[in-house]
This record gives sequence, C-alpha cells and structure tokens, in this order.
Amino acid sequence: MSAHPIHLRLPQEADTIALAGRMAPLLRSGDTLLLSGPIGAGKSAFARALIRARLGRAEDVPSPTFTLVQTYEHPRGDIWHCDLYRLTHPDEVFELGLDEAFETAICLIEWPDRLGPLAPDNALQMEFKAGKDGHDLTIKMSPQWAKRLNNLHV
Repeated sequence: MSAHPIHLRLPQEADTIALAGRMAPLLRSGDTLLLSGPIGAGKSAFARALIRARLGRAEDVPSPTFTLVQTYEHPRGDIWHCDLYRLTHPDEVFELGLDEAFETAICLIEWPDRLGPLAPDNALQMEFKAGKDGHDLTIKMSPQWAKRLNNLHV
C-alpha cells in the first residue's frame, strides 16, 4: 500500500450507508475489501449497506457469523460477504472456496486477520473504530485503488 490513507468520520449510520452507496458502483469482480475493527465498529453495517446498494434493492443481509459466507448473485459480479472470526487457521479459507472468489467475485471480508498471508495483495484495507459519536474509518489503498476512489468525494 503506497497511496496516502483516507481518514473519515462517520457520525451516523446514514453516513456509513452513503459511503457504501458511493463505493458500490466502483467495485468489480476480483475486488476484495478487508473490513477490520472490533465488534461494534461498523464493519457489518458498511457491508450490509454496500451489498444493498450494489444489488439495488432492500435485500435481507444477515450476518455471516455462523455461516461464515453469504453470497449474493449479481450480473456484474457476485458478492461474497465473509465473517472469518471463527476460523482457526488460514488454510480453512480454501475449504470455503475463498481463493477462487478472490479472483471472480467482489469479496467483503470481516476479520481479515484470519486470512494471514492469504489476504490478496491488491485488497482495499478498511479499518473501522467505534468512537464517542459514531465511527472512524481509515482506508489504506494501492495507487490503483486510489485512482478508482479519486472521485468518491468522501
């Protein structure tokens, strides 16, 4: 990651939803977003909003905490929403089929530290933190991501 990180303040859930709505059309198959941060930091709210914005409908988006993966079909690229909290070893990623999804789908990965060295090099890193009034977000990206997000107007 060599582009300068972006720091955002998301005081209300509506701000998180708006950001996800602006990012959704910029994504394409093979993109991975690594959503890190503690419980309650806004990872799931962001993923839920991005999935709904990308699908263009009010989809039921349950947390994949127990299923590990929820998939959503879309003509411009399927979406994989993964919660890896319960993984005990990075090799379990292969059992989920994530290695292939990294190539063919849009992947939203909660608890990406569980990937270890298997995290895609070109992934967008999004670190969420809970604050007194809302959430803080730091986005770390490659120069290629920086070009794509340049017009995000965050």
